[in-house]
Amino acid sequence: MDRTVSPLRNSRREARRDQLESTVLLEAVRLFAERGYEGTAIADVAQRAGLSKQNLMYYFPTKQALYTRVLDDVLDDWLARMASLAGGEGNAEGNADGATASDPGDVLRAYVAAKLRFSREQPLASRVYALEVIGGAKIYGDQIRRRVVPLLRADIAVFERWIAQGRIAPVNATHLLFAVWAMTQSYADFAAQMQLVLDRPQLGRDDFEQAERLITDMVLAAVGLAHRKD
Repeated sequence: MDRTVSPLRNSRREARRDQLESTVLLEAVRLFAERGYEGTAIADVAQRAGLSKQNLMYYFPTKQALYTRVLDDVLDDWLARMASLAGGEGNAEGNADGATASDPGDVLRAYVAAKLRFSREQPLASRVYALEVIGGAKIYGDQIRRRVVPLLRADIAVFERWIAQGRIAPVNATHLLFAVWAMTQSYADFAAQMQLVLDRPQLGRDDFEQAERLITDMVLAAVGLAHRKD
């Protein structure tokens, strides 16, 4: 009797596994955002995902494993959007194909827009990350140090190159980036406060568009580009 598992069966099994993992992760993000790491029970995640605790633990053996996977996914998305600065700037002398470097104003506009899109599209994920950091990054600190710090340094190098070339005014790039992170992420992490002040059930697209214009104007002013024509 041929016991070989067909490629189709394997494909279906993998698709089912991916679907279950996606469901578990979606519910885990919601609970970690609502309750934090300590306040979240893995049994509650399983219940919301429609699984038994034992079934969930087949995929994620411990709560910390599940939490780490959630933060891995959050950081992957967050860093991909942050890469629009160093990745979008190109080489100051021209890329390998002869293209010139992007205009600093355009790159900074894209960076602010990408960070606000993350807050608009992934508010719960942003809150999970914020709670981890506010708590001292006790579980995920090594990953932040290993993955965020090198990208931050690459972004600072972009600013330093622009300054040396006279393309922007001198600025403390580290603290400017900290300010951009704080301004953009607040629209996810402190959305409840903003909704109370604005007296509305949730922030709308218009709120994010206004925030993008204001934050962009502030960033461009900080680097001396506010009155330049692009």
